[in-house]
Amino acid sequence: MEKSKIHSPAWLIFTCLFLLSLSVNVSAQKKVAINRVVIDAGHGGQDPGTIGRRAKEKNVALAIALKLGYMIQKNFKDVKVIFTRDRDVFVELNRRAQFANDMKADLFISIHCNANNNHSLKGAETYVMGLHKTQANLEIAKTENASILMESDYANHYNGFNPNSDESYITFSMFQDAYLEQSMEFAAEVQKQFEERVGMNDRGVRQAGFLVLYKTTMPSVLVETGYLSNPNEETFMVTDKGQEYISSAIFKAFKTFKQNVEHPEQAINQQYPKSYLPKPETAQLAKPAPDSSPGKQYKKPGKTETIQTQTRADVAKSSFRGTVSFRVQIASMSKEVSTSSSVFAGLSGVRMYQHNGMFKYTVGDETSIASAEHLLAEMKNKGFKDAFIVYFKNDLRITREEALSAP
Repeated sequence: MEKSKIHSPAWLIFTCLFLLSLSVNVSAQKKVAINRVVIDAGHGGQDPGTIGRRAKEKNVALAIALKLGYMIQKNFKDVKVIFTRDRDVFVELNRRAQFANDMKADLFISIHCNANNNHSLKGAETYVMGLHKTQANLEIAKTENASILMESDYANHYNGFNPNSDESYITFSMFQDAYLEQSMEFAAEVQKQFEERVGMNDRGVRQAGFLVLYKTTMPSVLVETGYLSNPNEETFMVTDKGQEYISSAIFKAFKTFKQNVEHPEQAINQQYPKSYLPKPETAQLAKPAPDSSPGKQYKKPGKTETIQTQTRADVAKSSFRGTVSFRVQIASMSKEVSTSSSVFAGLSGVRMYQHNGMFKYTVGDETSIASAEHLLAEMKNKGFKDAFIVYFKNDLRITREEALSAP
């Protein structure tokens, strides 16, 4: 049997020299401003990605990416949002990374959906470039990297890299990311927001060898937004509302990360004065176009194909009962203030709880999601634009998934 190119000492020497030259050319300085963001919707065209019972990864990833871009563009006039794809086309992995470099992006966000043969697995995880620490991380990297098998002459484009060979991943053990620290910071904030704002199971920040990340020259993450193989999570992710929750969590992480990078001397937990959630829209499933080149400037999409399915409220109506209660979180502060403070003037029933080292303030103690959403709208009308729903059971904060499964 012929040996793979990965076993060749000459190939390893070439790879080492290439990575060394790359590390020399990449500025090791941290980004000091975030003014240009490249958002990458995973897969596309003939590459559907993972396939659930009702949805394809390429469509869900694109819908979330477009919504995220709209939120950033709407709220940060100083930020240019660019997509590797804004429709259902195939873009090679190496072109995505190279495009981000060519555009001199300050941040690269690749959006994906997860899957596993164990259909009970659920939650979000965010990856940064690095050597995979576990077999599970390696398997996910293999799944995402397998997209190159759909490219013509992929062996030459990727120097003989075989996405299905464990040995090929030795390349990534030699790579040192100049922006690893900032990538980790952004990834951690994404995971925090998934747990805080969406109530998703936090599967943590992980490292693995993703081809779409390893040649980028800026802080870069790959976000696995949830499991399409989990029926409940898929139902949530294919809805317009679920995609808004997910994209808003990533947006909130972006807002915090940008603040920390550009103004590290300021408090990072101020309430954002503007609403970042877009007006309700249908999920965007981009139509194929002749031009498959990446990098179209984002424009708010018009009406396209919609996915008809249950809303999160529909799914939840019969599931939330008993000791589960719904509250609206209106503030998060690094220092404790009195619930009778003028900050909460005109509000009744303000409560404080501690979570993740922060002092958090809520109103309401609703018994249904419908009444909680009504209260949420009321709080936003009163100026708490950053408010969102949180879930409690016996006065303990729980995740959305735990609330859904509560007896």
